[in-house]
Amino acid sequence: MRVLGVDPGLTRCGVGVVEGVAGRPLKMLGVGVVRTSADAELGDRLVAIERGIEAWLDEHRPECVAVERVFSQHNVRTVMGTAQASAVAMLCAARRGLPVALHTPSEVKAAVTGNGRAEKDQVGAMVTRLLRLDAPPKPADAADALALAICHIWRAPAVNRLQQAHAAARAPRIPVRKVTR
Repeated sequence: MRVLGVDPGLTRCGVGVVEGVAGRPLKMLGVGVVRTSADAELGDRLVAIERGIEAWLDEHRPECVAVERVFSQHNVRTVMGTAQASAVAMLCAARRGLPVALHTPSEVKAAVTGNGRAEKDQVGAMVTRLLRLDAPPKPADAADALALAICHIWRAPAVNRLQQAHAAARAPRIPVRKVTR
């Protein structure tokens, strides 16, 4: 499975592509940051993020996109910018018919480090180890994007099985009549 991880942000939008399957060594195919100027108009910043993500989708052709789920923070302005960048990433994926998975920061941290409250440097260290890199990707947004992709690769099989079980449980049951002769 090839996953584009997106750590949304208006100034720095982390992007990273990881390929692999659960239980096997993973491979990083690319990592970076789409940057926009804080002085630019909001619309121009969103267009720049869209162009950056589209370029990553064109180059790496992922099978799905994993985006960090926006959560409430104290700073509403930051939340709005993150949500807007997140929506751009989801739109880019939807245009191509790619599935989008949303993962909370604590889900990602727990998947990668085993601790849902891990610090950024711990996430970076584990991403470095799991992908057999020489050094943690910089800035942290880039490492977070890789962590999102890793989280999705590891969680997707279990989530798919769970969804199938729920679908089967909701399927109408046709009564079976015993035929006696």
